Amino acid sequence: MSGLIGKKIGMTSVFDESGKNIPVTIIEAGPCVVTQIRTKDRDGYEAIQLAFDDKREKHTTRALQGHFARAKTTPKKVLAEFTRFEAGHQKEYGDILTVDVFIEGEYIDVVGTSKGKGFQGVVRRHHFRGVGESTHGQHNRLRAPGSVGASSFPSRVFPGIRMAGRMGNARVKVINLQIIKLIPEKNIVLVKGAVPGANGSYLILERWS
Repeated sequence: MSGLIGKKIGMTSVFDESGKNIPVTIIEAGPCVVTQIRTKDRDGYEAIQLAFDDKREKHTTRALQGHFARAKTTPKKVLAEFTRFEAGHQKEYGDILTVDVFIEGEYIDVVGTSKGKGFQGVVRRHHFRGVGESTHGQHNRLRAPGSVGASSFPSRVFPGIRMAGRMGNARVKVINLQIIKLIPEKNIVLVKGAVPGANGSYLILERWS
């Protein structure tokens, strides 16, 4: 398999063999259940759908209850499809995948939803400097965006101009993160560096290729 679904636990640091302190993110990855197998003949593409983290049945729709029953598993909170495979990747409904799909020292990509920052101004959102000086009567322009367009021509503001707006709460992929350590008995993966999202948020771990 090319990856797993996981949950961000938090951050800590570990020491390597040379005594260097390495910051790592603790991720609970799996166990994930195979709940659907996409084929090129039926769906137009090949993929394997995984499910992660138990969910109460009364909070699951009837359609999804039947979907999980086909895989002979309990309802899950998160579903994700993986389209990259290695040789001999054949899986069956109900198969359980754990952190054993990864190898210590290899590199993976991590996909998550970044923390929401709310509505922010241009200084925080786009790193504008502001006026920076209080001379010439500029008493209230320190964090203002300034001019955003011309007047008579073109008489409009061009799309994509950097302005204040919602910041964060977006899908983010961080690539080439090294797996420092695997703890199979606890389904834990220690990944070097930081990953997007708050503690408790769900992540997708994909083998780097």
